[in-house]
Amino acid sequence: MQLAPASLTQHLQRGLRPLYTLHGDEPLLLQEAADAIRAAARAQGYTERSVFTVAGAHFDWSGVVAAGGALSLFADKQILDIRIPSGKPGKDGSAALQRLAEEAQGNDSTLVLVSLPRLDRATRTGAWFAALENAGASVQIDPVERAALPAWIAQRLKAQGQQVAPGEDGQRALQMFTDRVEGNLLAAHQEISKLALLHPPGELSADQIDSAVLNVARYDVFKLSEAVLGGQALRTQRMLAGLQAEGEAAVLVHYTLAEDIRALKRVRDAMDAGRPLPMALREQRVWGPREKLFERVLPRLTAPRLARLLYAAHQVDGIVKGLKQPDWPADGWQALQQLAAMLGRACNAAPPARAARG
Repeated sequence: MQLAPASLTQHLQRGLRPLYTLHGDEPLLLQEAADAIRAAARAQGYTERSVFTVAGAHFDWSGVVAAGGALSLFADKQILDIRIPSGKPGKDGSAALQRLAEEAQGNDSTLVLVSLPRLDRATRTGAWFAALENAGASVQIDPVERAALPAWIAQRLKAQGQQVAPGEDGQRALQMFTDRVEGNLLAAHQEISKLALLHPPGELSADQIDSAVLNVARYDVFKLSEAVLGGQALRTQRMLAGLQAEGEAAVLVHYTLAEDIRALKRVRDAMDAGRPLPMALREQRVWGPREKLFERVLPRLTAPRLARLLYAAHQVDGIVKGLKQPDWPADGWQALQQLAAMLGRACNAAPPARAARG
């Protein structure tokens, strides 16, 4: 059984499954989901808890299996809390998890909670994960995307009795909050909690948020595409500056930008050869949110414009590796800023006029 994160609370109010599997890369939301399950279990008499963290290739799974079938003298219900940070239980772990899943069926004395990182498609279709999912409920916990972050912040403020001003002023305050915590949901939660300590319930002004909320943003180089292809110039500059400050390798940042340009060029060439856009995107393995960004910008990008961007990416490749190029900054990060700005402007350009039919 698959559960959406938003429906977990309502599900727990109706009753518990014998086994829960949480998987995702957002620590705050994973922790909150696990806390909710453990709290519901304690309320129903699961008073003892055994925690196992699977680490290393030679982890001994026999203790986990044994704990699943044993109860202490002091409790008749227990929580078996299994954490697999790598997401790879190995051969022995796979067999142990399938056994635990089988034993969980009809067992009301042990609740099994398995916590995993984000899993790829191959892992989610593997035998051990399918056994866990079929024996209980699985919850895939995805990060809060930037576009949804203002609403997430507003919802969290509302839960503690606070809100921003109505209208544009409030939206600007939420946007400022978003800019300062992007990519760092745990810190965002802490900043929201801080506002509850500093100010009483009610409306928060932009000045109160400005003075209280620290800049705790953490940037992911692979999210840079979202900002650049979205034509978000200020966000792109902020992300590049943040990545540099965090010590990210300029070569990796360049690879991300250059790979976007190469992929756009390949899809554009396929379209010019007569391929429909959806087919060209599938052939180049462009999926999900990236697919939507490509669909928006490709009508604006001609083959000659992409060829110029590809040549610019080639020049910047040399700069980040220590070479000098005419008409380009010598500093690699400044060159990356310029390349990102060029790509962003191209993605926001007006689509070329179609030739008149006659």
